Amino acid sequence: MSKPTTTARPGRDVVVTGVGLAVPGLTLADELLGGSREGGFDPHTGLTGREMRHKDRASRLALRCVEPALRDAGLYAQDAFSGTGDDTAVLVSSNFGILDSVCAFTDIIARDTVTGLSPLGLPQTSSNVIAGSVSMRHGLRGPNMTLCNGPTSGLDALFWARSLIAAGRAEAAVVIGVEPSGDAVTKMLGEPVLDGGAALVLETREAARARGARVRAAVAGYARGADRLRTVAEAAGSVTGPLGLWLTAPGAEAEPAVLPGGRPAARTLDLTARFGECSGALGVLQCAAAVAHLDARPDEAVLATTGLPGDDAVAALLLTGPEH
Repeated sequence: MSKPTTTARPGRDVVVTGVGLAVPGLTLADELLGGSREGGFDPHTGLTGREMRHKDRASRLALRCVEPALRDAGLYAQDAFSGTGDDTAVLVSSNFGILDSVCAFTDIIARDTVTGLSPLGLPQTSSNVIAGSVSMRHGLRGPNMTLCNGPTSGLDALFWARSLIAAGRAEAAVVIGVEPSGDAVTKMLGEPVLDGGAALVLETREAARARGARVRAAVAGYARGADRLRTVAEAAGSVTGPLGLWLTAPGAEAEPAVLPGGRPAARTLDLTARFGECSGALGVLQCAAAVAHLDARPDEAVLATTGLPGDDAVAALLLTGPEH
């Protein structure tokens, strides 16, 4: 039985300063916890505009949630990114982001050979096209990568963003979890995926304070392993205050005994019960919901968990209030 991979609290404290959504019907992160406002995101009207031309659906969804995240973090002014592009990383989690594009190009090759392909569409068959589109749009020239490694990829992307910042490879990071719904995805899964996404802005606490930004949450712990119970217990082991919310997958509400001291979370929430299959977007959506919870209850902690018994890995990430 493998031991969970964990990380201790790094010397550079990494915090969340911005959240943005592109989830149908929603506007702000607190709506992930329940309810909605009028005038929420509509993919039919929200994915148009000059900056959306010649882009795949996943990239358009990503761009749609990144801008409000940058604004929320105080890093967007006069319609442009106002931070330091050379030191800002982009990390994307998406398991099906390019599937429809790849299938469409395969159909064209089968029908017309490669002479029927358009060079404008070829970049859409690269798994890193989403991260590249965000980087080019906002001038973010730091490390750039896409994770597409199954259910844990959203929380894994947050872990790698935190690691890049803690190691000094980046001063800030934009983390995006996005899944586009399309015919190929629906046919393969037997159901549509979310068709939306979320973005978080991470940076050092020192940098946030220096520019007067509001710290929303701190990234306090992470674990990844094959054993779900051990992994969750490892990630939650540093909880000193109340665990106010456990964002989890179906069935985990029956596992409160794995939390520190056998204490159950005050509340469990499965976002897939409301939004359906979220795949690579799930971990980032969970953390967006965690930030909204901590906005109202900063003395608590929130645990996010992805992966189910039977999956090859489970990931768990702990977020605490801004001053923890």
